[in-house]
Amino acid sequence: MPDESNQKHHAQPHGGTRPRLDFQEHLADLEAQGLLVRVDRPINKDTELQPLVRWQFVGGIPEDERRAFLFTHVVDAKGRRYDMPVAVGALAASPRIYAIGMGKPVEEIGATWLRAIANPITPVTVDSPTCQQVVITGEALRGPGGGLARLPVPISTPGFDSAPYLTATLCVTRDPENGIQNMGTYRAALKATDRLGVRMVARVGGAGGYLHWLKYRARKEPMPIAIVVGCAPVVFFTGPQKLAIDSDELAVAGGLAGAPIRKAKCVTIDLEVPADAEIVIEGVIDTATLEPEAPFGESNGYVALEAFNMPMRVTAITHKRSPVFTAIISQVTPSESSVVKKVAYEPLFLTHLRDNLSIRSVKRVVMHEPLTNLRPVLFVQFARDTPRTEVWRGLQGAATLRPECGKIVIAVSEDINPESTDAVFWSLAYRSNPIEDVHIAPYRRGVQGSQYGSQQSESTMLIDATQKRAMAPLALPTREYMEGARLIWETLGLPTLSAKAPWHGYTLGDWTNTWERFAQRATAGDWEQNGIETLARQRGDVMPETPVRKIETLD
Repeated sequence: MPDESNQKHHAQPHGGTRPRLDFQEHLADLEAQGLLVRVDRPINKDTELQPLVRWQFVGGIPEDERRAFLFTHVVDAKGRRYDMPVAVGALAASPRIYAIGMGKPVEEIGATWLRAIANPITPVTVDSPTCQQVVITGEALRGPGGGLARLPVPISTPGFDSAPYLTATLCVTRDPENGIQNMGTYRAALKATDRLGVRMVARVGGAGGYLHWLKYRARKEPMPIAIVVGCAPVVFFTGPQKLAIDSDELAVAGGLAGAPIRKAKCVTIDLEVPADAEIVIEGVIDTATLEPEAPFGESNGYVALEAFNMPMRVTAITHKRSPVFTAIISQVTPSESSVVKKVAYEPLFLTHLRDNLSIRSVKRVVMHEPLTNLRPVLFVQFARDTPRTEVWRGLQGAATLRPECGKIVIAVSEDINPESTDAVFWSLAYRSNPIEDVHIAPYRRGVQGSQYGSQQSESTMLIDATQKRAMAPLALPTREYMEGARLIWETLGLPTLSAKAPWHGYTLGDWTNTWERFAQRATAGDWEQNGIETLARQRGDVMPETPVRKIETLD
């Protein structure tokens, strides 16, 4: 892949501050910025497509160098060629790609979400939506190779998944009591040319679509559902964001865009969908029946095993004249689905701790991403000398903001990079005493995927690994000497460096003027003067390893 690591996160799409409201225009922006790889050779959607994109997440490629992929010659295991290209990674292969979809720099994304939630913009209805330029209904849904089989749906985890799955979805349902729509990102397995198996989060406080399903089931009525595949990034991002159940996600998306989102009525059901979507699958879920669904590779890093979920009968497929099918990389993290959450969730956690709980000393909140899928492990960075009572308030606040987040929460000081697990482990090893600095709290809801395992409640572990007293300096050359050596390194044409903090030494409070004087003399070549001073301080009434400060007062 081309090296574009020198391009900054704050690069803006198409020279403006508003995001694209058409997915294909977004793809064009990515390509113009060198962030899209176009693959024109034949690629098998059942065996090759997702594994190919997966390599940029597991192959050691730096996060900022990940790309979106556009496959223009998609075939299946039987040799069928599809007339739709497939885009993967175009929504959030990296924070930079997510930011382009938002039309904002990465560092402004959290504040942008808060403004949009507080200031939604009501969508507008249109009569001739581009998402309905082609309408497929009736027998065209049920014939061999028709209906859902016309869509180039990839297999996400070849070797384990039971079917091709829709992954980059916005599933639209409506509360039968108050009429409020909800959009959520749920997986959907292809079962037949006109049938899907939809899995919504089935737990207390779970997915909005599941809560709607419960109400339709109580009324003994089928539940209308529309699955949007491919839309403006700001619209898609509302699905995984876990907004309030009575929020109008299209209005929040309008707040993100700074302009109303166009919507349209579905062809065969009473729901409204983004008018400029690439593809919309309309249908109904029979609330009296469930069907086995899965196995399917889940984002918790394990394969979700077969469970009963919701069968959806497809009543229509509508799409643009020349649509692009969209999928995301999920399963083992880091992945596209984890980036979608991480970029938005971390600022929201920080805002909660700083503003809602008034813990001003919190510097950062980092959700651990590799393998753990963000939710279970959080790192909270505090300013040096933060009172321990505030550290514990911050740990408890981070662990309780969302029921699915914060099974393990670790506090570190501001010199520790919370994105470096090595640095966090260093802090755990030398700045925490487990008997004093670890607290276990019972009665926590299980993390994602726990519905497939033990049903007992879990617990929360809070760890204070902050610096609690003055400590000796970090034993690396100080910054000025490391920077000088790096210039020489680069002049010699040695391999490109990718420094991870800590890469230079710094003081941690336990350092005297005497020792600073010794160090300055040593680097100036005057080390013998230090020996003259210490010779005068020799004594015979102490044992080896006796700290000098126990005997002398140092300046």
